[in-house]
Amino acid sequence: MGRRPGQSRQRMLDSAIALLRERGASGVSIDAVLAHSGAPRGSVYHHFPGGRNELITGAVGQAGEFIGGLIDQATADGDPRAALGGFVAFWKQSLLRSDYRAGCPVVALAVDNREDLPEAAELVREIFARWHGKLRDLLVGGGIPADRAHRLATLAVAAIEGAVILCRAERDSAPLDDVVTEIAPLFGS
Repeated sequence: MGRRPGQSRQRMLDSAIALLRERGASGVSIDAVLAHSGAPRGSVYHHFPGGRNELITGAVGQAGEFIGGLIDQATADGDPRAALGGFVAFWKQSLLRSDYRAGCPVVALAVDNREDLPEAAELVREIFARWHGKLRDLLVGGGIPADRAHRLATLAVAAIEGAVILCRAERDSAPLDDVVTEIAPLFGS
């Protein structure tokens, strides 16, 4: 099956996400994305006139929306524990599929030196705030007071993202299991 016309933009975004997850923002160059995606060189500036910065922010924005959508799916029944479990299950599967080489592209952009990408800081803040807000609202809907729900959502996002980093370092999903075991009881009955 060959590549269809018009898919170059999405292939480049997907490749930028994959490269961010494995190499961080500093490892994402136009040449690396083109080599990974197989997209023609001319399509870069057609689809991303802002060049590398636009490509990276577009990729991280897409990844943030995707993960936010996973949280939405996991929260469909209104059960905060199920949402936590679904979020953790996604990361475990993702880590296993990549043989622990690929982490969160949003974290990759958050921790990488972004002096050449000033718009990244606000984008990362917005994405984390969106995930946090979804979890907080779910917890409030489950009867947890708003101030405590805010703190628990912070704890969940920080612990899960930190556990993903530990899983990569240890090449084992045990840190995610530990996080969900300890946090789940805090998420209600």
